[in-house]
Amino acid sequence: MTDTTAHTVTHRHWVLIACMLAMFMAAIEVTIVATAMPTIIADLGGFSQFGWVFSIYLLTQAVTVPIYGRLADLWGRKKVFFIGTGLFLLGSVLCGFASHMGWLILFRAFQGLGAGAIMPLTSTIVADIYSPKERAGVQGWLSSVWGVAAIVGPLTGAWLVQHFNWALIFWVNVPVGIISMLLLARFFSESPSARGQRIRVAGSVWLMLAVSALLAALLQAESLGYWSLLLLALAVVAGSRLLRHERRASEPLFPPVIWRSRPLLAGNLGNLAIGAAMMGISAFLPTWIQGVNGGTPLQAGSALAMMSIGWPLASTLSGRLMQWSSYRFTALLGSLLLIAGTAMLLALHLGSPIWYAGLSAFVIGTGMGMTSTTFLLAVQNNAEFSIRGICTASIMFSRMLGSALGTAVMGAVLNYNLLLRLPDYRDPVQQIMSHPQRERLTEGGLQQMLAEIAHSLHWVFAVSLVIACASLLISRLVPAQKLHH
Repeated sequence: MTDTTAHTVTHRHWVLIACMLAMFMAAIEVTIVATAMPTIIADLGGFSQFGWVFSIYLLTQAVTVPIYGRLADLWGRKKVFFIGTGLFLLGSVLCGFASHMGWLILFRAFQGLGAGAIMPLTSTIVADIYSPKERAGVQGWLSSVWGVAAIVGPLTGAWLVQHFNWALIFWVNVPVGIISMLLLARFFSESPSARGQRIRVAGSVWLMLAVSALLAALLQAESLGYWSLLLLALAVVAGSRLLRHERRASEPLFPPVIWRSRPLLAGNLGNLAIGAAMMGISAFLPTWIQGVNGGTPLQAGSALAMMSIGWPLASTLSGRLMQWSSYRFTALLGSLLLIAGTAMLLALHLGSPIWYAGLSAFVIGTGMGMTSTTFLLAVQNNAEFSIRGICTASIMFSRMLGSALGTAVMGAVLNYNLLLRLPDYRDPVQQIMSHPQRERLTEGGLQQMLAEIAHSLHWVFAVSLVIACASLLISRLVPAQKLHH
């Protein structure tokens, strides 16, 4: 029997605003830093370590998401949220004082350790104070935060580094985080159901070791080479020890009900697929626009922004659809939109206009917004209060893991095709992305290279389409019932 009663909290709108501020702070972090990185590298140097500035943040964030989710069930939402947000703000302040790239990477790790708490805890707190039917509408507000962050982040980052020191892109988080914490401290009353039990250290250690090794191998496969195989072996060993620990523990990190309940299992598998399919557009559509079409970074960013616009719109609509039809119908419809959008990418050709790429991104965004919201609400509305934190965190962790897997698989597909089609060219994508190198190519050589890169990217989009089709099958596991009170 699930707990479907929202806990009585006065001034719920202030709690919602606090959660939206915290979510905005975490969402804008990636886009605002990406815009400022060229300026940071010019100041600190260390271009060879550029990838780790992002990878270490994503790695430490992903590793801690399930741990924070379980701690929230055992210790209470507010306490764990304050711990995570405090770490995030500390890391933000320290990033601004970094004197070289090594320190920046270390401080970004601190940021990631805190960010792992923000996303699952804000969604869990909102689920605690709103009824199942109300959650559908609130999810639209939460999803809109991502759309705003995707547009505001790059513009704010560019403006700050142009007029001020780059440290401000990190410090701008501090007042936002403090306001969010003050609002929660004042208006969010912790549920008396929260239990003061301890999380088992051994399970957390094995989880962190397994996930860290797996994600490091996937995110840095190209630079690590054969060392990535050693990391994968370590991930397998640590993962097996984690499974053994979970079977024997009286208070497991992942309660067994997560794997026995069809809605919870569907939520995890669905978000794994969504995260993987999303990388087909997020990581590789800009390459098509700037490389194959010869577009500008602004045009590539604008096309991706269409996905961020479609996501919250569909998320808001999905709540009404679930009340009118069912969880399953809404998830299936979202999966069909996701399939349609990724299929549109396969129709891209050398003469395709930029607006067509943006339209494809918009359709994909609507599909992802509809499926992700449905999976999340199906999980939260079928989870007991005592495990709602870890259930929410698990599906967010699944999406992060899916993104890492999707990036690795599609990157490998692209590299294999480029090696097969353009064996005489070294790093052909870099050659067409760099204007000086592109101008040195003959017209015939350029057209040949563009055609082969386009074919290679089509294979990447085909993989994304296959993954999108998998989400359609997973959606059939979602309950065929209407959203209830």
